[in-house]
Amino acid sequence: MGLLTAALIGAGATGAVVGAPFVLAGIGFTSAGIAAGSYAASMMSAAAVANGGAVAAGSTVAVLQAAGAAGLSGVATAAVGSAGAALAGLAAVLI
Repeated sequence: MGLLTAALIGAGATGAVVGAPFVLAGIGFTSAGIAAGSYAASMMSAAAVANGGAVAAGSTVAVLQAAGAAGLSGVATAAVGSAGAALAGLAAVLI
């Protein structure tokens, strides 16, 4: 693996972990709850309708809101970092 490839993979992992909270907040999963009128609110509404009026614990909406409110867990940080590294590695191969 070349130095440029390694640098891109590291930057991809770091960028994904650092950027995830901003992306979550941007789509409406905030520390104060789901923002009204946001994409997250739309997701929550659809999940509630599909689940008889409630959002199931452990659902995608619940997990994303927990991450938006409290930050990423260790497992989520590892997953997001790995995904960022993989995408950056793919980009390095394509360059």
